[in-house]
Amino acid sequence: MKFKNTLYTLMTATLLAPVGLPAAAQSTFDEQFVSYPTYSGDDLELTVNGSGTHFRLWSPKATATRVNLYENGRTGKPYQVLNMTSDPETGTWTASVPGQQLYGKFYTFQIQQGGRWLDETPGVWAKAVGVNGARAAIIDFAKTNPAGWDADRGPKVDNFSDVIIYEMHHRDMSEHPSSGIANKGKFLALTEHGTLSPEGLATGIDHLKELGITHVHILPSYDYNSVDESNLPANQYNWGYDPLNYNAPEGSYSTNPSDPTARIREMKEMVKALHDAGIGVIMDVVYNHTADNDVSNFELTAPGYYHRHWDDGRYSDASGCGNETASERQQMADYIVNSVKYWADEYHIDGFRFDLMAIHDTETMNRVAAELKKINPSIFVYGEGWTAGDSPLVKERRALKENVSKMKDIAVFSDDIRDAIKGHYTDAADRGFATGKPGLEETVKIGIVAATKHPQVNYKLGNNSKFPYAESPEMIVNYISCHDDLCLTDKLRKSMAGEPEENMLSAAKLGQTIVFTSQGTPFMFAGEEIFRDKKGVHNSYKSPDSINAIDWSNKARYKDLFDYYAGLTRLRKAHPAFRMTTAKDIAKHLKFDKIDSKKQPNLISYSLLDHANGDAWKEIKVVFNGASKAQTVNIPKGNWLIVAQDGRIDPEGKLGTTAGGRMEIPPYSALILAQE
Repeated sequence: MKFKNTLYTLMTATLLAPVGLPAAAQSTFDEQFVSYPTYSGDDLELTVNGSGTHFRLWSPKATATRVNLYENGRTGKPYQVLNMTSDPETGTWTASVPGQQLYGKFYTFQIQQGGRWLDETPGVWAKAVGVNGARAAIIDFAKTNPAGWDADRGPKVDNFSDVIIYEMHHRDMSEHPSSGIANKGKFLALTEHGTLSPEGLATGIDHLKELGITHVHILPSYDYNSVDESNLPANQYNWGYDPLNYNAPEGSYSTNPSDPTARIREMKEMVKALHDAGIGVIMDVVYNHTADNDVSNFELTAPGYYHRHWDDGRYSDASGCGNETASERQQMADYIVNSVKYWADEYHIDGFRFDLMAIHDTETMNRVAAELKKINPSIFVYGEGWTAGDSPLVKERRALKENVSKMKDIAVFSDDIRDAIKGHYTDAADRGFATGKPGLEETVKIGIVAATKHPQVNYKLGNNSKFPYAESPEMIVNYISCHDDLCLTDKLRKSMAGEPEENMLSAAKLGQTIVFTSQGTPFMFAGEEIFRDKKGVHNSYKSPDSINAIDWSNKARYKDLFDYYAGLTRLRKAHPAFRMTTAKDIAKHLKFDKIDSKKQPNLISYSLLDHANGDAWKEIKVVFNGASKAQTVNIPKGNWLIVAQDGRIDPEGKLGTTAGGRMEIPPYSALILAQE
């Protein structure tokens, strides 16, 4: 059953620091699959056209296959069974119902291998499914398009560094009673305009526009395994990192999971509403593992092929979830590439975040980015540059963060800046640069220059990375927190326990200022801007809405924090100096001031010089004080606009002016000055 998820573990999507893993030889068990014929035609596994309804299943070692046709998506016996014909050269099997377009019907495949018939499966290419995804649906996709869909386009992106990412879960954004949203927990929640908190402040899509982000990153929205779509009143919750059907939307986010067209149409309506608001849509994709092992759709169509194994035949488990997929094999690589192309084409998706991307090989990831760029040059691809365990795939081929320079048009998360700003993710009490812990200045600098080579950054002193692994700032995504681990508010409350909340709010502003002024792409977790918490639960993947839902009354309670975050987005958009696109420009235009970290710990000061990246401001001075006490810095004499100071920000520099000289920086705060 779809809602039984025995393999999901704490490790599923955790943004871990890179694991130090030995290079392992490719499993000899896997060598048997090299000789399999492959097929990458666009007619897997269903085609409906003027000549009828046609099926093609890739299963090279099956001895027989069949298609079971059903009247509905859940109950009853097949009304017809089609025996399929083998095509040994392509490893596929075909069957047709001539002259009939079987719209409204459902189907499953079955293969015979090793002398027995395996369980039914919708196949790996089901694009529409019935409730709980057990049967594939035959629908007319043209009838799923909202009005104006043909003209729908996402935002144009010239450089990845121009993107500002907001990571959200559908239920978190809308489920709380304070959201003012009617379609709570649904795709349609983000189509509703004019929704307000009890205090009369914007929520939902209007809130996103007000905040100024450029893209939403939606947690997994394909059909996943752990929520029973036939019993939504049970109010189940899951992040969705347990894939079932990779190419169909999740039914629990639709208003009617039993209607295969509803989930598709409503997801498209959400995408179009966001596009109409000028916001791009990034999908979180989890091609690195399946929710089940032997009974996954992959195993039920081509046993053994799609997953990696150790020499003794055991599933390898770099995902920490019981298995890992084998992207280095042609049919699996083609599957990943064609799947993201399908989402980009059919759903107008503007980007993809790859979960545990280092389980995949760099060659496949390069194909992903190259093919997506052909569809939409503005598509952004990024992922976690690490695994959650060892793998038969050798390290040199893995899409690790240290291998990011082997890839083109792909970015990785910076765990350097994450752990340095707020403290290590594994220790709730651990503090970071922004909360008073000394010795992290150099690691923060690694984040500021987006892990590129810089003459003033000593990588040997870095906590996580010991060399400049990014050739370009567009290869780096900077963040403080995400859905994984303690959210920022909970981390601050635990690590700064005993201090007043005012200090925590100051640290939040400082930390996010570091992220938004650093080179690379800034990323934030939904609700950080209104001090959202999760009641101290660090792994809330299946916690109830009482833990995960955003309380929109926080927006009035922490309006000053929200206004500051909105100011950061406006500052970054207005000033390209924070969005340089080459390592050469960063090394040339970004200069750190000399500070004795033993005498002045938790203090970083640097300048963006000479109209960096064509900026209107000749020089921008940025100072971070993460200490628990005020510290002084020497600012060159001149006429300076005050852009940010003591927890206040004005992107136009209208907080006042200063002539420079010795300036005091309050604890847990940033100072930003500019000269025209």
